[in-house]
Amino acid sequence: MWAATSPPAERYIITIAAETEALARTAAAALDDKKGVDITLLDVHELLVITDLFLIASGSTRRQVQSLIDAVEEALRGMDRRPLRREGEDDAQWVLLDYGDVVIHVFDHPTRAYYDLERLWGDAPRLDTGVSEVLTDG
Repeated sequence: MWAATSPPAERYIITIAAETEALARTAAAALDDKKGVDITLLDVHELLVITDLFLIASGSTRRQVQSLIDAVEEALRGMDRRPLRREGEDDAQWVLLDYGDVVIHVFDHPTRAYYDLERLWGDAPRLDTGVSEVLTDG
């Protein structure tokens, strides 16, 4: 009689695609060029199934938040990417651009402090954004 055996359990290591990281770093550079502050890149691929990276930044005014989002969209169009979804543009307190593998959150300062995504996703490793200096306001 044959006994059924299972192969030993293997741990699969899933990494983020180089194209995904390049997309996030291009967006981070666009945010930095428009004076976005506290630019943070979180690796959420092991915590969420819907995306790999969160890119978070702040603008000092609603007008700047809109300018930051416009700059990101323009930069990523150069990579032949368009957002799958865009939310929050009317209020411009928290605008979300969903590129599938990268979700970009741009806040005004009070809204970012209130939602505190970095604390909420505190288990997510922070990655290098590729921008030379992370600016802070205050």
